[in-house]
Amino acid sequence: MNLNDLQSISDGFANTQRMPVLFLGHGSPMNAIEENQFVQGFRNAATEIPRPNAILCISAHWYTEGTYVTAMDVPKTIHDFYGFPKPLFDVQYPAPGSPELAKETTELLLPSFVEEDHSWGLDHGAWSVIKHMYPQADIPVIQLSIDYTKPAQYHYDLAKKLNKLREKGILIIGSGNIVHNLRLIDWTNINTVGAGWDWAIEAREKINNWLLDGHFQNIIDYQKQGTFLQYAVPTPDHYLPLLYTLGLKDRSEGLTLFNDELIGGSLSMTSVRIG
Repeated sequence: MNLNDLQSISDGFANTQRMPVLFLGHGSPMNAIEENQFVQGFRNAATEIPRPNAILCISAHWYTEGTYVTAMDVPKTIHDFYGFPKPLFDVQYPAPGSPELAKETTELLLPSFVEEDHSWGLDHGAWSVIKHMYPQADIPVIQLSIDYTKPAQYHYDLAKKLNKLREKGILIIGSGNIVHNLRLIDWTNINTVGAGWDWAIEAREKINNWLLDGHFQNIIDYQKQGTFLQYAVPTPDHYLPLLYTLGLKDRSEGLTLFNDELIGGSLSMTSVRIG
């Protein structure tokens, strides 16, 4: 990255039009190299919002003890999966990082302690969706990890501290899946759009209604909502990125859903736009 590039990133932190916020259901890593309706949905989302100065991504796949933010100039592309074809492992997403944005993020999140990280990079929860939105890889990207020792309410509240970044042209993306139970996948319908077990259908409908009606506390208190959500969220890693997105919503902002489908019985691709 040359001096002009660094200057343009720094300039991007000046106040701008308020950026929307996204939660993206990223699904299988194969979405990174396949053409389907969900990939097109990611592309469409990018065309409907202002071009960001930088991106901050909260991915289900950086699940840590404590909170970290990537602070390197050039984050590596992490292929954090196995058993997939070689073309998927060949994908590189050489977007620059932004130590400046990482530093500002740590300051905004005080008094919560966030440590700068120089070894992680971009995992597939980030690059597999961002590469469709911004294929030129010319927008700086940083990641914020998810502290697995903290409860759901903590993550929702922590996100609120990031609101200032939206005024500086920073696109904040949560990447996971609202319904995500790999143990109960219906492999005969793994690519069948609309295929869902009864509990997955109920979870999708209930959470969609809560999203659209603004009943976010029900979403935060997902462990109290019944068996259908226990099946839908057997572990919180893919669910918590949604709470970061919801924590950034102002009362006056609209919320819309896209890519709103179940696949493989136990996965939802439902994605959310705020603003």
